[in-house]
Amino acid sequence: MQPTLIILAAGMGSRFGGNKQIEKLGPSGETIMDYSVYDAIKAGFGKVVFVIKNSFKEEFTAAFNTSRFNNLIKVEYVYQEFDKLPAGYSLPANRTKPWGTNHALMMAQQVVNEPFASINADDFYGREAYLGVAEYLKTVADKENQYCMMGYDIVNTLVESGGTSRAECILDTENNLTFVEERTEVQAVEGIIKGLDMNKNPVEMKNNTIVSMNIWGFTPDYFKYCNEYFKQFLDDNINNPSAEFLIPAVVNDLIKKQQIKVKVLNSHAEWFGVTYQKDKAFVSDKLMKLINKGVYPMQLWK
Repeated sequence: MQPTLIILAAGMGSRFGGNKQIEKLGPSGETIMDYSVYDAIKAGFGKVVFVIKNSFKEEFTAAFNTSRFNNLIKVEYVYQEFDKLPAGYSLPANRTKPWGTNHALMMAQQVVNEPFASINADDFYGREAYLGVAEYLKTVADKENQYCMMGYDIVNTLVESGGTSRAECILDTENNLTFVEERTEVQAVEGIIKGLDMNKNPVEMKNNTIVSMNIWGFTPDYFKYCNEYFKQFLDDNINNPSAEFLIPAVVNDLIKKQQIKVKVLNSHAEWFGVTYQKDKAFVSDKLMKLINKGVYPMQLWK
């Protein structure tokens, strides 16, 4: 059974100032998502599901379809909207931002019945990430509660624009995830990676400290947890306009309750992504260097 790739592409891009998911960054007009799908095909994924918003449905579906990808992978679309809530819950008037990554992931449960990976649309992960997750998912295709996450050396995820947030992964002796702990204001200062812990205390991290960049591998049973936890989230946060239902929060709690195991795979590749307009030139340069190394063709889809 071929795994599916779910691409979370319904973000509002407020810091970017537009729909960064379809920003052309490759030399032939490719987006970061194009490189993600290309790598997923190489890794053996059989379907890609785009989680988008209805507001840009026509523009998106016209551009990102099976013909764009040379009919090499099946394409489906699902839609994340503010009012997609469980029965008995009503959308509060003050809600103006999406409900978060785990809510976005839930939108795909009607079209995904096989092991799947989920990624952010505006992040470049590198081919080895897709190869690693696909290989792991093959080993758990007939199991439940056995998930994975691709971890990155923190030194390969730093940004030039200054401090950023990173989710440090705490592992056991068998490389299973025990906790994801948020670090803020992370940056290299005179060759030393520094940041703040959850209590705003200064911390130093080694170059090979493993962090999560939101690439996960799940089997379909994860959706049942999403549905249960989302109701609890709404009970606690429905009137908080900034609260988000995030994947790491659900995973952390399930690990704490010993209901799941999450194997942390390791990618030594360089991650990069688009957050601000000023990131465009940096990302385009990174992609061009990979093309010059022969990793990608000049024109991705011929």
